Amino acid sequence: MYDQPRANTAQPAMTFEQMLERVRYEGVHPTRERAEGAVRTVLSTLGRQITGDVCVGLAQALPVEAALAMTAQIPATEHLTGWGFVKDLATRTNTTPAVARWDTGAVLAVVARLAGADLLARGLRQLPGGYALLFDQAELRQHQPAA
Repeated sequence: MYDQPRANTAQPAMTFEQMLERVRYEGVHPTRERAEGAVRTVLSTLGRQITGDVCVGLAQALPVEAALAMTAQIPATEHLTGWGFVKDLATRTNTTPAVARWDTGAVLAVVARLAGADLLARGLRQLPGGYALLFDQAELRQHQPAA
C-alpha cells in the first residue's frame, strides 16, 4: 500500500485581515483600503520577478488572497534590480519612488516574516541585487572580482 499524494494543508501564519493590519501598522497607512492596495500592487509586481519553487513556497506561506495577487502574474522576461522594482511600482501606481519604496518596505517586511529565513534566503539568491533591503534584510553579497 502506497500513500496517496496529498495537498499541502498547512495554514498560513496569519489571515489576510491580520496581514493588512500589520502592513497598515508598518506602513503607517491611514486606512485598511490603502494598506490593501499596497499589498496587492507590491505582491503582483513581486510575482513577475520570482519563479519556481520560491514562488510556490512563498505562495504557501501567504494568506490565500495575497498568494493569488502574487501568483496571478506572468513572469517578466527582464529581471529588475531592487531599485528597478521600486521604479516600476511607482510607474504602475502613479506615485513617487519614495512612496513606492515605503509601500514596498511595509509589505515585504511582513512577507519576510511569513516566509521564514530559509525561503527568504533562497528567494534573495534568485533575485538581482537590491532586494534584501526591500525585505528589511542586510544586503550581504560576496564581492565578484572584475574580469
